[in-house]
Amino acid sequence: MDLGELVTSAPLAARLGVPSGPLFFPVTAYGADGAVDLDTYRVHVRRGVEAGAAAVFACCGTGEFHALAPEEFERCVAAAVEAAEGRVPVVAGAGYGTALAVRYAHLAERAGADGLLAMPPYLVRAAQEGLLRHYRELAAATSLPVIVYQRDNAVLTPDSAVELARTDGIIGLKDGHGDLDLVQRTVSAVRTEAPGDFLYFNGLPTAELTQPAYRGIGITLYSSAVFCFAPEIALACHTAFRTGDEATVHRLLDGFYRPFAELRARGRGYAVSLVKAGVRLRGLDVGEVRPPLHEPAGDHVKQLAQLIERGHALLEEDM
Repeated sequence: MDLGELVTSAPLAARLGVPSGPLFFPVTAYGADGAVDLDTYRVHVRRGVEAGAAAVFACCGTGEFHALAPEEFERCVAAAVEAAEGRVPVVAGAGYGTALAVRYAHLAERAGADGLLAMPPYLVRAAQEGLLRHYRELAAATSLPVIVYQRDNAVLTPDSAVELARTDGIIGLKDGHGDLDLVQRTVSAVRTEAPGDFLYFNGLPTAELTQPAYRGIGITLYSSAVFCFAPEIALACHTAFRTGDEATVHRLLDGFYRPFAELRARGRGYAVSLVKAGVRLRGLDVGEVRPPLHEPAGDHVKQLAQLIERGHALLEEDM
């Protein structure tokens, strides 16, 4: 068995544990008729893998999980697996209530996914015991390892995180809540009471902007929406984090990521629709977002195009 076979056959936690590149959350491509465009989606995923993504998270938040019918979801996950060709793991979203989350988990497993990202349950604000039961049932439903996505109506206490870390099949926690005090206490509690290789991810929108703070807690894994439309910028930033190149980190955060985050904040749903507009600006027609999301204003798209140019100019300054 060669090294490539050893890497691709390793457990998901081991493959994700070394942050060799940004975590890629591709947008879902739609054609002019509004239907899923699998050919374009494969191109998008393949380009991301070839650009240096460490993993593909298919049909998650940026991929409009909420807007996909089950059969569309399965086809998209299968297309991502096909495009990745085993070079990097493919993790699929699974969400809504427990019954539907389990159904999506089964579809992802059948489509060949390597793991699941457990999206927050739909609508309800559950107590900790209910959340624990939900994630445990999801983890027990398939052989796929599960990463729990903490945000909005699904925020865990440190004690609950310890219980998840002790649960077979649950390998990590992605934080989209942004309470660093809570994250630090969670990391400390798990390290003390459930020592092991539990993974943590920075899952805030435009995660690069907050990654210096998360790195201070020891969290090196993060999702990168920017990688969808500007992989060169995202990869340069990731490399700068990894090598301790603070000058490049500060230049990119100050000149590109902060302005991008401020532009993203100018519209509801822009964490998805503005990213999708960016992919179109780079020459790949992935279509528009599905409702209830809406397209960004034309002026905001023009500003995004200028920001992408500025980001590439910042990369030239380092050459």
